Amino acid sequence: MQTVSQELIKRFQENKVTNLSNDFGNFILISLPNKNGNKILMTNNLSDFKMNVHEKHQGDEYNELYFYLPSYWDLADIENDKMNWVFAWLEKLENHVIEKNTWFGNGHTIPCGKELKPLSETMLQNHFILANPIELNEELSPLIIEDKTIRFLAVIPIFEDEMDYKQGKGTAKLFKKFEQAKVSEKLDDYRKTVLKNRWNFFGK
Repeated sequence: MQTVSQELIKRFQENKVTNLSNDFGNFILISLPNKNGNKILMTNNLSDFKMNVHEKHQGDEYNELYFYLPSYWDLADIENDKMNWVFAWLEKLENHVIEKNTWFGNGHTIPCGKELKPLSETMLQNHFILANPIELNEELSPLIIEDKTIRFLAVIPIFEDEMDYKQGKGTAKLFKKFEQAKVSEKLDDYRKTVLKNRWNFFGK
């Protein structure tokens, strides 16, 4: 059976896809053509696990999770806490799904630990929301491997007020705020909340 990595090589070319292993785990790294040096860091074969989805989500049992990294992100600086948290969190999220026999889908949210600390000194968000590909919807369309449809879910850091807004107003309205602010799944150390003031929370 073909692996996800092998199928991605067919899609992106062999020199663009790397199997990356380090102290955090095993990952797939994709160098994107025509994306100004941006890269995808992805779980490696999470889709071997059949997620225990709800009945209405039959067909969404197989996923890979990814971060969309800007060109300035230095994955080689493995000791740098401003950079290496992407490895740690992909591994944590993958292990959580498998160990808890649960599932992740579009719109699911995850706190960044019990203490809700910011992800790093520069990435001040303290929650994640999972989303279907936004900017990368063409590049990361589902893979079909034999009888499995493998989908890709972006891991997007969000601020606490965005999490509150999502809980109060729903996923669709938060994603609409992202769209209006031109926020995609690409990580951005300089991003501000899409909720400019409290009126946004109580408004539509």
